[in-house]
Amino acid sequence: MGRLKRPIIAISMGDPAGIGPEITVKALDKKEIYEICRPLVVGNREVLKQAMDFSGVQLEIRKVEHPDEGDYQYGTIDLVHMDNVKTDELKLGEIQPMAGKAAYDYFMKAGRWAHEGIVDAVATTPINKESLQAAKVPFIDHTAMLAHISGVKDPLTMFEVHDLRIFFLTRHLSLKEAIGIITVERVHDYLKRCDEALKKLGLSRRKLAVAALNPHAGEQGLFGNEEMEILAPGIEKARGEGLDVVGPVPADSVFHQALHGKYDAVLSLYHDQGHIAAKMADFERTVSITNGLPFLRTSVDHGTALDIAGKGIASSVSMEECIKAAAKYAPHFTQIS
Repeated sequence: MGRLKRPIIAISMGDPAGIGPEITVKALDKKEIYEICRPLVVGNREVLKQAMDFSGVQLEIRKVEHPDEGDYQYGTIDLVHMDNVKTDELKLGEIQPMAGKAAYDYFMKAGRWAHEGIVDAVATTPINKESLQAAKVPFIDHTAMLAHISGVKDPLTMFEVHDLRIFFLTRHLSLKEAIGIITVERVHDYLKRCDEALKKLGLSRRKLAVAALNPHAGEQGLFGNEEMEILAPGIEKARGEGLDVVGPVPADSVFHQALHGKYDAVLSLYHDQGHIAAKMADFERTVSITNGLPFLRTSVDHGTALDIAGKGIASSVSMEECIKAAAKYAPHFTQIS
């Protein structure tokens, strides 16, 4: 069933002790957000009101029970209220079980609605792993929760900033461990998954580049053999199946080239290789997009920033970009009339 006009984007408020509530209200204080989507916050009314007070934001909060009840007009925040925070006990900027459990509740409701097609996408604010653990939540992060909701065990992360898109062959591993699991088969498999993800996001041209591991792409074995023995064979297997893939391309130039349109996306081999490139291009506008799921999820690419929580100084730029990315790509996941 098609949606009318703008896609509904469910925004999970995140850890109430962090900057999630603040960047949510600041982002929704921008008229252009309402011109491209229908934002629906899943969170807590009192925490949002508190965030507006210390941020100087003046918006009306309107409680709804279901996405279909929202007005989605600038000046009003449509909120699915969850009564799971005692504001007189909430300590901004501190790790606490109540905050971890609340963040978990918000995301699970938003994620399940996305999985069921009730909303068109989910845009997430930060959660804190230590707060989740303190609350004895059975998942360590958003990715684990997404896997539980969707049944997809290994979602594919993509960063987007301006015209640069970056996928990750490995992520939260030590550099030594990451190098150890780079195989021909893994490179080949991820290239297929990256191509499929770009296709689902609506890209007709999908030229992929693989970043090299060693300096100067190994210089034909002078600085390492991984390019010749692992990366090149994986790339050739993908090419043999019709994928438009080049590389390995020296990592000190491939991201710059992709940013300026030479490639549609880059497959980064390890966490910092891609993170540094994206954040140097534009730290605040870097957005994380989770691919490989039956629904769309976008996220800010920063943490709960407990050190500045409650001070009213957090930037909402990444949150705004996160919502915009969800609105841009949602039509390719759902039929919007």
